[in-house]
Amino acid sequence: EVQVAESGGGLVQAGGSLRLSCAASGFTFDDYHIGWFRQAPGKEREGVSCISSNGGTYYADSVKGRFTISSDNANYKKTVLLEMSSLKPEDTAVYFCAATYRGGAVSRTPTEYDYWGQGTQVTVSS
Repeated sequence: EVQVAESGGGLVQAGGSLRLSCAASGFTFDDYHIGWFRQAPGKEREGVSCISSNGGTYYADSVKGRFTISSDNANYKKTVLLEMSSLKPEDTAVYFCAATYRGGAVSRTPTEYDYWGQGTQVTVSS
């Protein structure tokens, strides 16, 4: 079974940078998508940035130009990094990594993903 785990959250001042890492393992098929989502208190979970096994990417409008997603598909374990810069207080949320078996255009909504990590807190102070 696919397992997903996030790391790298923390507290940062506005304008600063953080790197989140997602370790995903257990894939038995070649077509998959891995995405980063976030949920702030009182708000719905939303897609931040996602990447497909064929290199397609998605960025939410709110993070374009500030966040960069990349993947390292060495052997059995996939590592997906989310480099976040020029962070704003509104980026404060619990960030989740998720994965799904899927081909085609990169999936961008939480309902399209089946395997989820526990989440990591990102707090941006003003």
